Amino acid sequence: MRRRQPWSERRRRLLLGLAGGGLAGGLGAIALPAQYGVTAGLLALLCGFLLLAAAAAFVLVPGPGTAGTLARSVPLAGAACVVAVLLLLSAPEDVRWLWWSATAATAAWTGGAAWQARRTAV
Repeated sequence: MRRRQPWSERRRRLLLGLAGGGLAGGLGAIALPAQYGVTAGLLALLCGFLLLAAAAAFVLVPGPGTAGTLARSVPLAGAACVVAVLLLLSAPEDVRWLWWSATAATAAWTGGAAWQARRTAV
């Protein structure tokens, strides 16, 4: 069995920061009054979700260059584009410009990722 390369200090700091943010938000949700406790609880949930997503990305894409690898991932870009289109279709008129921008950005990302994948395959 091949030994994995240890995670960089930057990855460890990110994971520890997200775990600390989740813990602080959870404690704040318990200790603070209701109007602040709900916000602290939601921030704790966001930190927990981002902690799981970052840990999964770090396990699936070991070593340096994680952001570049994910940027060249066609399935990830396509899924983001689908989500942006669905949000565009369900958005009210006053924020539709935001989802048009997100849809255009993810479509460009999908096209760039597909182009990179095809270029490296040939």
